[in-house]
Amino acid sequence: MDEYDVLVIGGGTGNNVAAAAAEAGLETALIEKGPLGGTCLNRGCNPSKMLIQAASAAQQVREADRFFLDASLDEIDFESIVADMDETLSGLAAGMEEAYREKEHLTLYNDEAVFVDERTVAVGGECVRGEKVLVAAGGRPVVPPIDGLDEVDFLSSREALYLDEQPESLVVVGGGYIAVELGYFFETLGTPVRIIETGETLLGREDSEVAETFTEIARERHGVHTGYRATGVESVNGTVRVQAEGEDGETITVEGEKLLLAAGRRPNTDTLDVAAAGIETDESEFILTDERLQTSAEGVWAQGDIAGNAMFKHSGDYETRIAIDNIVHDERRAIDLSAIPHAIFTEPQIAGVGATEDELRADDREYVVGRQSLPETPMGRAKKLDGGFVKVLAAPDGEILGCHMLGEGASTMIHEVLVAMRAGSGTVTDVTDTIHAHPTLNKAVEYAFQDALDA
Repeated sequence: MDEYDVLVIGGGTGNNVAAAAAEAGLETALIEKGPLGGTCLNRGCNPSKMLIQAASAAQQVREADRFFLDASLDEIDFESIVADMDETLSGLAAGMEEAYREKEHLTLYNDEAVFVDERTVAVGGECVRGEKVLVAAGGRPVVPPIDGLDEVDFLSSREALYLDEQPESLVVVGGGYIAVELGYFFETLGTPVRIIETGETLLGREDSEVAETFTEIARERHGVHTGYRATGVESVNGTVRVQAEGEDGETITVEGEKLLLAAGRRPNTDTLDVAAAGIETDESEFILTDERLQTSAEGVWAQGDIAGNAMFKHSGDYETRIAIDNIVHDERRAIDLSAIPHAIFTEPQIAGVGATEDELRADDREYVVGRQSLPETPMGRAKKLDGGFVKVLAAPDGEILGCHMLGEGASTMIHEVLVAMRAGSGTVTDVTDTIHAHPTLNKAVEYAFQDALDA
């Protein structure tokens, strides 16, 4: 049995921990059955955002008449859009693997790992053990229990990102981040989309004002069926027919050439058999970790989607820094997952951080609200924006409790709020006392925080 100082399972965010360990002179093993880079590089953030850029470019052409410009979108080369993305990203993954195979003190196993004992896995027909182990094996799309699903072809987000041909029509089951981003991409490039979601709105985890506003925008683009649960599917004359049922028993039938399941993600703890290593999980099968990312098993840490602390690439990157300090450098550094942001790259964009208004009500927290409409700002008027807003939630003493945005540039504008919450005093005056360049869209953030201060 081969033994290593550090054993890393998962080549997404975990690859950086393996590299740091090897560079520190520790004999290190990195196990990854797929291409290096993990979900983000190969099956998530990177490919989806490259495709969405094409959709956003098409949207700008269609809306050029707002500025009295005569422009037309004569042709969309769907195949080339996908091929360009694939060629760009596959080259990055291949280059990463080549570099890692040449790295001193690092052994790369391109295979699946399964725990067989404490800090010991079976991989490629042999057993490998680590003095220290990091589990960073991510997650995978959930396949919901729908009658007939085993008899029809369906797409997960992985396959949907790499289609060779544009679907004539698409049915999406799910209403979260992945569902709305891919729905936006396909619809904007010309594929009619219908979305089936069990909740009363799309993006049910967002602040309710954001979720309700976005759902109405989505209804103008797609067929949106909220409050329905998909119960059965069947193939009919080359299409997929989906039956769905509402809480009141009402049923609907939705049909499309392709079916995309975007009903969430689950951790890969089952395929790893983490219980064999004494690693405890919660009721949703995420690995339980303490504030230093240590698991219940001695000498074993976990990070990223498999730990479920915050299922975002940027939180995984942050956890990587903590893991390197604690595993490689033997520090005792604790994580701080307060003020973790998220962004959704539809049109309009959505971004948020901190508590939602519903959460504050549920906790019986006292709070004030500050708002600013994007169209009612100088840059909003210049861009001829017809919607979007910034919403601030603050305690009466000025502490920033949450901030939620919908509109152009939201994914960028949220960052000054993050700096205030994580590196500043965490109060409204961090933003209102900052001189904002005029007439940037970020003036909307300033105005919203001033509104909260005056409330």
